[in-house]
Formats: sequence, structure tokens, C-alpha cells
Amino acid sequence: MTETSETSLSPGDTFTPVTRFAVPGRIAVSNRAAALWQTATLTEIRRETPHAATYRFAVPAWAGHLPGQHLMLRLTAEDGYVAQRHYSIASAPDDAGHIELTLDHVEGGEVSGWFHTVARLGDQVEVRGPLSGFFAWPGDRPALLIGAGSGVVPLMSMMRHHRARGLTVPLRLLVSARSPEELIYAGELGGETTPVFTRSAPEGVAVGRMAAAHVAPLLAEAPEGGWEAYVCGSNAFAEHASRLLVEAGQPVDRIRIERFG
Repeated sequence: MTETSETSLSPGDTFTPVTRFAVPGRIAVSNRAAALWQTATLTEIRRETPHAATYRFAVPAWAGHLPGQHLMLRLTAEDGYVAQRHYSIASAPDDAGHIELTLDHVEGGEVSGWFHTVARLGDQVEVRGPLSGFFAWPGDRPALLIGAGSGVVPLMSMMRHHRARGLTVPLRLLVSARSPEELIYAGELGGETTPVFTRSAPEGVAVGRMAAAHVAPLLAEAPEGGWEAYVCGSNAFAEHASRLLVEAGQPVDRIRIERFG
């Protein structure tokens, strides 16, 4: 995904996952990792959709992250020009020494354009992080994940963590995409996922924007104690999805939002 920012309807860094809260809803993190630039070597490229690909990097000193966190990536051209972007981490925390990023090919995007048209295995970039204690999910509470397009990237890190650890805490994903061909990670999504298609869909599946009819049943089946909701997508989508959640009865202070644009 592209640059991210967070809101509490209203990301921090860590070397090891912690669950102590510095302020309500924010996981306490250390400042050391955020200040350290590390060399990341591109080791694999996987096509996800016609416009998105996953890039796997070897980062030997990477000390782990929490699902939902992101990092800062720095790309330096031969003439010295530097571009920096925030990108969500797609991989699960247990993938030691490696991180994965899934990037849309943004029209006119300097960094995403380089990755999609120039980058080759063995290329090196710089990263620092992980960042964000607010949108992180430690895996200790029921989570309702709602994303659109590349907004599914940090949510997939949560799902991969859930599966890798064999967690029994309830987790659900509601994800919006233009079409089945544009659904990132389609091959990994299982029964805990409800897809919504806005432009074309398989036969027998309605086409349309995410609506109350998609959100309300998930709120109705909330486990004891309710959901912690994580919403990620464009500004417009984040506002729309959070409104649907509130109207369906989700407490405002239990909605975490990460926007990109």
C-alpha cells in the first residue's frame, strides 16, 4: 500500500512484541528501532493481481514486528535523489530475518513505479521500523478486520499471525475489491473472509459497495466482549466503513483506522 496514517476516529516501533499500553488503545513501543536504517535485499517477487505484487526482503537484523505495523522505506537513485514512503508489513511476525511488502502500482508513483518496472532480485533498499503501536494487533482479542484494495495488506499480516500461531481467538475479515481478479491474496483467504465486489463478481454474487448488510451480521455474531475493529483503506473507504460499524453498534473507541493515499 502507499503512505499510511492512523486515526482513532479521531504508527512507534518495537524490537519485541509487547502488550503494555502507554495510553488507552496504543501499545507501548521502543524508539530505538524506528531510528535505525537497515539494508533490505530483494529475494522474491510474487504477482498478486494485475496491479499488485508482493516483494520479499532479507533483513538479517530485523527483530520482529506486531501484525498491523508498518515501516519506512528509503530508495536512493544513482544521482543521489532520495524517496521515502511508509508501507504496511504483509508478513507475519514469526518470519524472522525477512519482511514482505505488497505494493499497488500507483500511476505516477515514484517508489511503486520503480518496484513494478525496474526492481530485480538482489536489489537493495533501506528500511527502518517497525512503526505504529496504534494499529497493531497482538493476537489477544477478537478482531474484526475491514479493508479495501491494498488496505488488506496489514490485515493479512494479522491473519497470517493468527494461522501461524494457531490462535483460537475469533477473527473475521470483510474485504472489498473491484473484482475477483483484483482481490489481493485471493488464494490465501478462507472461510473467515467475506469478499465484497464493487464492479464485477462471480455468478450469483451481488455487485455493489460495502453496506450495512455486510457489516451488521458480523456485529450480530460478535463474541463475548465484542470485537476490536481494524479498518484500512483510502480516506473515503475508511470513513464509510467506520460509519457502517458505528451504525451497526460498534463502540467508537473500539475502531482503529489506518488510512492511505
